[in-house]
Amino acid sequence: MRGAARAAGGRTGQLWPRPPAPGPGPPPLLLLLAVLLGGAGAQYSSDLCSWKGSGLTHEAHRKEVEQVYLRCSAGTVEWMYPTGALIVNLRPNTFSPSRHLTLCIKPLRGSSGANIYLEKTGELKLLVRDGDLGPGQAPCFSFEQGGLFVEATPQQDISRRTTGFQYELTSRHAGPDLHTLSAPCRPCSHTEVLLAVCTSDFVVRGSIQDVTHEPEQQESAIHLNVSRLYRQKSRVFRPAPEGEGGGWRGRVSTLLECGVRPGRGEFLFTGHMHFGEAWLGCAPRFKDFQRMYRDAEERGLNPCEIGTE
Repeated sequence: MRGAARAAGGRTGQLWPRPPAPGPGPPPLLLLLAVLLGGAGAQYSSDLCSWKGSGLTHEAHRKEVEQVYLRCSAGTVEWMYPTGALIVNLRPNTFSPSRHLTLCIKPLRGSSGANIYLEKTGELKLLVRDGDLGPGQAPCFSFEQGGLFVEATPQQDISRRTTGFQYELTSRHAGPDLHTLSAPCRPCSHTEVLLAVCTSDFVVRGSIQDVTHEPEQQESAIHLNVSRLYRQKSRVFRPAPEGEGGGWRGRVSTLLECGVRPGRGEFLFTGHMHFGEAWLGCAPRFKDFQRMYRDAEERGLNPCEIGTE
């Protein structure tokens, strides 16, 4: 491996002259070949969770591949003035190696200058194309499927380019192909509801106060009045202001295509945290959940216990 390891933040605060306009770069697989032949530098995160670096540490005429090593379950990668390529190696020490992990990435607002690929044994699958920051750009995949290969795209002027994304690792199950962790727009089965109650990041009983739609993000925000708080891992739901009848208030997100509307009745809302936001999972009417739970309880099939009154 070329050179000594460098600290992530070593030069990013300096002022740099504008480099000459880059010409067409080599195909991504040729850059990967450079890694296999030993032509890659190593950059280590100073906090082991996030990395921030600059492509201007490269010589202007060279197309280098840098190795970045991170050891947390969540963090951020920011690559200013991208040139050449990065290989992001995630080596989390917060999970048992035997546990199945899912990796999700989410481009930062305004990210540009590079394509992001899933790489495994020299094969590449495009995750996020340069400049494609449309709704739903938070692909997830099995962590066992490979690592991240970030390739700078040819630019006439890289002085205003920064490629950045968040990443997070979760123990939730991933399917065989790329997907997002957004809940499907369909009713959950009885088995899915009971498992959601036991494994979700939040489980609450309540009603829908309002729904606001965000067409640009293709998302809907559901504002909830919560009468009973069974579990929450983050402070999504907070005590209602004095004079508003008690309970808790909070909001969860779902896909716009699900067509959620305000309505009467109580529901059991479950879901997960995804990049710091609460996303809706299964949400049966509470009376339906009571029937499912009692039926499973009579047959000894409940995966966990929860109050139904």
